[in-house]
Amino acid sequence: MLTRADLWSLEQYAEQRGGFRASVLAHKKNRQVLLGDHILLLFEDQLTIKYQIQEMLRIEKVFEAAGIQEELDAYNPLIPDGDNWKCTMLIQYNDVDERKKRLGELIGVEDQIWIQVGAAGRISPMCDEDMERTTADKTSAVHFMRFQLSPAQVAAAKAGAEIVIGVDHRAFPCAPQTLTASVREALVADLA
Repeated sequence: MLTRADLWSLEQYAEQRGGFRASVLAHKKNRQVLLGDHILLLFEDQLTIKYQIQEMLRIEKVFEAAGIQEELDAYNPLIPDGDNWKCTMLIQYNDVDERKKRLGELIGVEDQIWIQVGAAGRISPMCDEDMERTTADKTSAVHFMRFQLSPAQVAAAKAGAEIVIGVDHRAFPCAPQTLTASVREALVADLA
């Protein structure tokens, strides 16, 4: 969990931003999985969330203690707890009309993403625990997901079991993805 002591002031962040941003972007490369051509899962950790908070404080010019704490309270729940993976799911279509159409077709897709560790059963996500993001007409382009692992799944992941991610939504057929070694290593490091 991040605290105010973990953050830079706006002035300090302005001085650190270029180098910090470059290191976070490099770090994120090993924390993302593309399903098909249009669903990107960005697995969060303390560093990615620190960057998000610093950017929000910068954009909104927040420097008062209460405002900083609001951002911490909003984003800290996205940091993994040692027995789960947390990610931001982005549904990406560049064309506005196509995106609108596809978001209507993909209602419920956030509940159809799964992770499998070794031979254990699939893990379904707990989605958007902060607020509902899907309506009767469309799903949101952004969802927040938590994949809760059992102690056996944590142990299997740490022991080297293959980790596969897929989606079973009828309007989004795509092959499951086996994590690359670098992504697998990054996600296993999130486990206690």
